[in-house]
Amino acid sequence: MSHGWAGGSTRAWRKLRAALLAQNVQTNRGRCTLAIPGVCTTLATQLHHIHGKAVTGDDPRYLAAVCQACNLHIGDPSTAPDPPVLPRTRW
Repeated sequence: MSHGWAGGSTRAWRKLRAALLAQNVQTNRGRCTLAIPGVCTTLATQLHHIHGKAVTGDDPRYLAAVCQACNLHIGDPSTAPDPPVLPRTRW
């Protein structure tokens, strides 16, 4: 679980999530807005923070309706990627 959800979801977040997913059903037939080839499952069930939750909070302008697979594939855009693994011993 990410640190952002450590306290659980709030009523305001659940209400915002439901409204934005319902809007996506009306405008995009409920499809994932990212549609990453080879990853996407097409049905948007989650919201993705485009610039990271730490940067924009829960501003609806920076949320996108996405499927779970695409959301997990992208991760949090406000964090740096993991550094490459470096061997520490010689065999």
